[in-house]
Amino acid sequence: MTRLAICPGSFDPITNGHLDIIERGARIFDEVIVTVFNNQSKKPLFSVEERLDLIKKTTKHLPNVKADSSDALLIDYARKKNAQVILRGLRAVSDFEYEMQITSMNRRLDDQVETLFMMTNNQYSFLSSSIVKEVVQYGASVSELVPEAVELALRKKFNLL
Repeated sequence: MTRLAICPGSFDPITNGHLDIIERGARIFDEVIVTVFNNQSKKPLFSVEERLDLIKKTTKHLPNVKADSSDALLIDYARKKNAQVILRGLRAVSDFEYEMQITSMNRRLDDQVETLFMMTNNQYSFLSSSIVKEVVQYGASVSELVPEAVELALRKKFNLL
């Protein structure tokens, strides 16, 4: 049986913190599907297609990682893919309360799909896609925070090339 994990998020855009979790997950699971979920409460900078393209570019060195998108409920998507695990990254204690609520609801909906929390590398504990977008708008470099393809895409979006 293939050990399959879903790594969900908005990934607007993918950061080195996300990549840290994805790479480590790829060492544990046979397959990891990085899935873009379109959060209706957020106003994304990148389209779903652009986010998928950036995920594919930045994970191409990981043969067992795939990119996908969904508008479904996460637990329904996980069931459809026959995933055993939802892989979530935690940056700080502040993430835990929100993640615990989601995990509790997911377990209520389907107790056969486990959630695995993985602490991000300390160097990325402050990092979020929102912070990256804000910093880039002002022309600052984010080369140590995001893959090169992502920084280029951000600079194009903000007409900074």
